[in-house]
Amino acid sequence: MRVGTFVLAAQFPGQGPGEALHRAIRSTEVAEESGLDSVWLAEHHFVPYGVCPSAVTLAALLLGRTRRIRVGTAVSVLPTQHPVALGEQAALLHLTSGGRFTLGVGRGGPWVDLEVFGGGLEAYEKGFPESLELLLDWLGKPRVAGSGERYGFREVAVVPRADELLDVAGGESPGGPEVIVACTSPKTVKLAAQNGLPMLLGMHCGDEEKAEMVALWRSAALAAGHSPESVRETGHVSAGVAQIADRAEDAVETLVKAMPGWLRQGLDAHVTVDGRHRVMRDPVAYTELLCGLHPVGPPRLAADRLAATAERTGITRFALLVEGSGDLAATEENVMRLGTEVLPLLS
Repeated sequence: MRVGTFVLAAQFPGQGPGEALHRAIRSTEVAEESGLDSVWLAEHHFVPYGVCPSAVTLAALLLGRTRRIRVGTAVSVLPTQHPVALGEQAALLHLTSGGRFTLGVGRGGPWVDLEVFGGGLEAYEKGFPESLELLLDWLGKPRVAGSGERYGFREVAVVPRADELLDVAGGESPGGPEVIVACTSPKTVKLAAQNGLPMLLGMHCGDEEKAEMVALWRSAALAAGHSPESVRETGHVSAGVAQIADRAEDAVETLVKAMPGWLRQGLDAHVTVDGRHRVMRDPVAYTELLCGLHPVGPPRLAADRLAATAERTGITRFALLVEGSGDLAATEENVMRLGTEVLPLLS
């Protein structure tokens, strides 16, 4: 079982962005100290829901501050950035961190970000497959040309090559950074499967829905010609929420007191690029839903819920939101307890 944290750098009511980012950095340092496997960094623009606008930039900082833990993006949004630029950054982080970087990518949402960064609605609705293909070419080939509808350019050399990682003995090891795809629809599940890429599945999904997406991915990957062994070994990631307390009711109370205010403020700030109608989740009901789905409660309950998800879905990698209290000291304690009290129960 590989348990990591999911860091949104959430700005709670009454806080500034600096406080949210400091909490994100400290939670990563404590995660490494507590034996957790990884940290996954979200990326948002123009909203207090999460104040990290560049997951790869924050990943670079955290990779420099840590020595063991893996750092991944969850996710870098492809429609708002050039795949070649993102590929260059991913290769740089992969090579300089000794292979500790994972590049998570996704389609994002129909937000005003598309207008600001010039991608437009078409980049969101139709352009993700082309962007993903170009990104994967950049991470795996020595020379790449752009020949799609959105990206057209002459062949250029890939520098630095992501597949030229030096091992500790000074030799070269094949393979670039792991790439993972955020999936919320069957179409994206099939796209990830065709490319043999692991999925990141959202924290709003229950075990049954995640199990169905894993089953669809496996059938699509086999149909695309991937070997049964590689299909079995692909490590999908389940996002969730974790809040550890001695009593389940105390853990739930912590989140129900803090998260709705953050959700209401953060989600209300999203602006669609085309003025389409949005239906907002009720923040309290959503918080209660998350508490019921995920490891929220005493260490034994938390471990049992993670084990149950793994048994039902086959997923053994987790990215768990740990900052739901909105408080720095409480977040640090939550991360520490996750690593030192929950993780041993899963081994």
